[in-house]
Amino acid sequence: VQLQASGGGLVQAGGSLRLSCEASGFTLDYYWMGWFCQAPGKEREGVSCISSSGGNTYNADFVKGRFTISRDNAKNTVYLQMNSLKPEDTAAYYCAAGSRTGSYQYWGRGTQVTVSS
Repeated sequence: VQLQASGGGLVQAGGSLRLSCEASGFTLDYYWMGWFCQAPGKEREGVSCISSSGGNTYNADFVKGRFTISRDNAKNTVYLQMNSLKPEDTAAYYCAAGSRTGSYQYWGRGTQVTVSS
């Protein structure tokens, strides 16, 4: 059982990145999926989450209008489209699989996003 996040990198402020999270060893079809971020010295915080069907999404206030979460269950993959990036978005980003109650059972390794000013 593994979640593999990818797509991070170095980008200038105002730029875009698309993160991917691919599952192996299990199917994502029945799981809510979430993206979280953790900056150095700060606690991990939720960024976006999406229901198992993809019909419902929720975004933290600090990314509303800029980030979009989506999923392709046929590819067993969840995405985070990040637009209008800001230096304060710099963090390690993690994907996780869980339930609608907000309990996440499976976590991937982070992918680093660095936004330069």
